[in-house]
Amino acid sequence: MSFVCLIEIHLHLPDNASLKGKRKEIVSLKAQLQRRFGAAVSETDHHDLWQRATLSAALVGRDAGLVLDAATKVERFVESRFPEGVRVERGLISADEVLS
Repeated sequence: MSFVCLIEIHLHLPDNASLKGKRKEIVSLKAQLQRRFGAAVSETDHHDLWQRATLSAALVGRDAGLVLDAATKVERFVESRFPEGVRVERGLISADEVLS
């Protein structure tokens, strides 16, 4: 059986002054989440706002405990990069639940 953890990352970027600056931070964060954790990541909301962003990330694995552990590491990493401007939500579901 496999498991999927969906992680929503809500960012507030108060020091950002433009969409170009926001894009630079978002591209860097997405690349690091993909490289470090093997997460699939996409910006899913607030595309036109320069101080807010929402990213959705997905982690997949055979063991629920390992997937949740990886999600905790993703959450800690994001919080370390944005200590004052992040809120993270996550949920875990089995492939059987999705496909039934």
